[in-house]
Amino acid sequence: MPSTTELLKISTQVRRDIIRMTHGAASGHPGGSLGCADFLTTLYFGIMKPDPKNFTMDGTGEDLFFLSNGHLSPVWYSVLGRYGYFDFHELGTFRMLNTRLQGHPSVHEKLPGIRMASGSLGQGLSVSNGAALSKKLNQDLHHVFCLMGDGELQEGQNWEAAMFAAAHKVDNLIAIVDENGKQIDGPVEKVIDMGDLKAKFEAFGWLVIRMNGNDIADIREKMLLARVARGKGKPVMVLMKTIMGFGVDFMQDNHEWHGVAPNDEQTVKALAQLEETLGDY
Repeated sequence: MPSTTELLKISTQVRRDIIRMTHGAASGHPGGSLGCADFLTTLYFGIMKPDPKNFTMDGTGEDLFFLSNGHLSPVWYSVLGRYGYFDFHELGTFRMLNTRLQGHPSVHEKLPGIRMASGSLGQGLSVSNGAALSKKLNQDLHHVFCLMGDGELQEGQNWEAAMFAAAHKVDNLIAIVDENGKQIDGPVEKVIDMGDLKAKFEAFGWLVIRMNGNDIADIREKMLLARVARGKGKPVMVLMKTIMGFGVDFMQDNHEWHGVAPNDEQTVKALAQLEETLGDY
């Protein structure tokens, strides 16, 4: 497994990619993407370690990841490109006409690494349930991971899926909620206060783990802990605290950066805070 220092170098480059991609397209969702850069970098490079050269849609014999909050496509595309699913120079085509890197992930474009179209919120946990059950039926001992947003939990389908997972003991499923407390209209608590998520998921029959999503050492520790919970009869929910816009001071903890691309001046300012570690596309 790469060291914490090595993972930090990758996540820093991923953050540069996010800024440059959204600036180049003049659209996209940089805030949540920046906040989840450490998590997705650690998940792919340190926890799942999938085989990008032998990608299949069914994912037999490997861990699977589903991005339910598909507007975080910039961070996912960057991690996929940097991990080797496609030439990372393709990141420069983000949101352009006829590109495979659409604003929200799409299976229609057959981009390696993508197994589910997402963008309509609230559906990823249901899909992940099906994938995880398929692995159990096929005696495939790998895990299924699903990232969701805290604002996304306002969609009712999530709670149906949560009940299903617990009732059917889908204990090879690890769901992660990005608790940055922000959504497009403002603070989550002011739109619809979700209350005590730990108590809610425990009441639904899940094993709940808290994690700092902007601390790579804590991500490694807690995600490995989530993996070893397999076989204990409960799905695992990781409540991941992050800061929206993490890594760029003027974007941090500000819901206005949920879906606004930086302009020329802001891009220069942001990139000055993020060291080029792996080479820009």
